[in-house]
Amino acid sequence: MSAIVLLFQAPGGASLGALLLPLVVMLAFAYLVLILPQQKRQKKWQAMLDALKTGDKVITSGGIRGTVIALKDDALHLRVPPDNLRIEVSKSAVVSVATADEGK
Repeated sequence: MSAIVLLFQAPGGASLGALLLPLVVMLAFAYLVLILPQQKRQKKWQAMLDALKTGDKVITSGGIRGTVIALKDDALHLRVPPDNLRIEVSKSAVVSVATADEGK
């Protein structure tokens, strides 16, 4: 029985719980500060992509500004001024959306 107790005590008399407590606190802090906010941003971005519709004005990660004219499963067609160029971009490239009635 005393051999089992010795396994759970670190040298110098400190218990295993006292050594693991700072590690657990650091992991909890990292989760709250780094992982949780990123998950919230990801959910918000995914909801924005799911709500895309024809007529929305979008900005892509490459800086292209255009109006959505058609939607596919994983892509969308944009009308890009000034020449009304029609391009196809991936949905994952969309960074922000401004609805058509927002400017009115």
